[in-house]
Amino acid sequence: MSRVLDRRQLLRGATLAGGGVALSAYMPAWAQPVSAGIVKPLPTVSGEDIRLRVAHQMMTIDRRQSHAIGINGTVPAPLIRLREGQTVRLHVENGLDEQTSLHWHGLILPFQMDGVPGVAFPGIDKGTTFTYEFPIVQAGTYWYHSHSGLQEQMGLYGPIVIDPEGADPIQSDREHVIVLSDHSQLHPHRIFMKLKKQSGYFNRQQQTLAGLLKGEDQPLKDRLEWGKMRMDPTDVADVTGSTYTYLVNGHGPQDNWTGLFRPGERVRLRVINASAMTTFNVRIPGLELAIVQADGLNVRPVEVDEFQIGVAETYDVIVTPTDERAYTLVGESVDRSGMARATLAPREGMVAEVPPLRKRPVATMKDMGMDMNMDMSGGGSMQGMGHSAMPGMDHGSMPAAGTSAPAMDHSQMGHGATGAGAGAMAGMDHGIQAGAAMPGMAGSSGAHDGMAMGGMAGMDMNMRDFSKAPGVKKGPGVQTISPMPMDRTGDPGQGLENVGHRVLTYRDLVAVDRNPDLRAPSREMQIHLTGNMERYMWALDGEKLSEVKAPIPFLAGERVRVTLVNDTMMGHPIHLHGHFFELVTGHGAYSPRKHTVMVQPGGKVSWDVTANEGDWAFHCHMLYHMHAGMMQVVQVRSAKGEAA
Repeated sequence: MSRVLDRRQLLRGATLAGGGVALSAYMPAWAQPVSAGIVKPLPTVSGEDIRLRVAHQMMTIDRRQSHAIGINGTVPAPLIRLREGQTVRLHVENGLDEQTSLHWHGLILPFQMDGVPGVAFPGIDKGTTFTYEFPIVQAGTYWYHSHSGLQEQMGLYGPIVIDPEGADPIQSDREHVIVLSDHSQLHPHRIFMKLKKQSGYFNRQQQTLAGLLKGEDQPLKDRLEWGKMRMDPTDVADVTGSTYTYLVNGHGPQDNWTGLFRPGERVRLRVINASAMTTFNVRIPGLELAIVQADGLNVRPVEVDEFQIGVAETYDVIVTPTDERAYTLVGESVDRSGMARATLAPREGMVAEVPPLRKRPVATMKDMGMDMNMDMSGGGSMQGMGHSAMPGMDHGSMPAAGTSAPAMDHSQMGHGATGAGAGAMAGMDHGIQAGAAMPGMAGSSGAHDGMAMGGMAGMDMNMRDFSKAPGVKKGPGVQTISPMPMDRTGDPGQGLENVGHRVLTYRDLVAVDRNPDLRAPSREMQIHLTGNMERYMWALDGEKLSEVKAPIPFLAGERVRVTLVNDTMMGHPIHLHGHFFELVTGHGAYSPRKHTVMVQPGGKVSWDVTANEGDWAFHCHMLYHMHAGMMQVVQVRSAKGEAA
């Protein structure tokens, strides 16, 4: 079969001749492709005593060498295979000339073993060895990575598979671990520096005059209105395919990692998004995907054609190829600037057609936290809100879909819309005239300084009114306050709304096992995801980690409903260490339990959690967002106030 490669992919690697490529020896056995070039397969590590050495090395991607940080000479790090019920001791030796650490993402363990320097333990100094020891109390697909500086971006990540103590309820004939990641020739500190100096540095897909003349993207009226607000609707990803190569198990698109199957087999794909900054849209043209596990926990099978996977999420998928042919596994970046590519095939050397990159999405009003897609008849009910949009009503007070708890004070929701390059939101306090109209909205209220929206039956659409968000610290790190963030757990993900086939949503997920804690929450809280794209500032509630004076307090064992409000125009995968939480999506005792949740642009997500004692990191898993300060510490203490 023929292979079709996008020009942007070819620019990131040497041309591949035939079906085989020259491969690096620095690959673990599970990640080795089946094509020619395997030099030395490396084993999976398992058992009760596992030794891991962190060190600098070189890796080869699409025949191009790069500096990396790996474990035991491999990038990604070796697959750690464990069994539920065992106790594991992981001896981690630091061969770097700086401190390092390993965090066991999604594992429930004593907080001292969680692996976050300055929160859970001091870190692993150069030339020393630290032993993590903890019981394995769960099964499923997880991963591990550095929590020191920007080492994760350089290759310090790997998969974890934990087999259940008894028979696995998910039956399959074979399985493949699929680790998606992103890699750049640029050092991560240079990437961060460029983002701080010019937020849209890596965005090569902005709207153009040529596109306008061809009728592409926004019409002139909308472009002018977005321009007044200094917003860029093409700013979907901070770091893009202009510098990233997207990897499957450490291999670039030209390397073409390949997994084998026999026609008719049930093949389990354990998909892990171990990237630093990339949201992937995953599909296998010609194959139906049955989602059977999310973040390591089993869910009732959901048949889809595509799913979006945020940074640090995992999904287990069953595919059943029946034909004697190859299939392409596509991991397309959310901004469509590149893709990770692999092949499923009955024999080595087979390839399938690689679909071209789809047109990149353009942000809408909904991504700003203002869904203008509403039916004004019959009392003005707004689509997806379940409430009447009465003039002057406080649209911030609407509870999330499926929420049974008392309504929360959603009037505190903030908004930190982002932009890139010329579309960034520079000078929101000074440079934007009061009354700047939003696309599709008539007139403006001009009632407050900054941006004010009007012409909608008297609704207050001011995007700079901090009185609506008293819990958010006003400062340069918060550009706007969203007037109407929406529950988007029923959305497929940015850019997937009209793809013409079935796409997974959070509301599709239903747990197989009854949730372990069915108590109603005893209290509620909101946390705002805020940002200033122009200055590349990211925070929670307007305060970056270095400014926070106290951790977020919980009592051990208490039930808390947390609502995350994304006040930016970029999706954020939010991770709470040491916990699983139940998404509030209307499934009651069988709500899906996750450790990481993707909060869509301008959206909000509610979840219930039972607090585990200890000090736990809580952060956006976009590496550069966390590095910029989008992180806090959750401190859980017993009722007596004793430390865990």
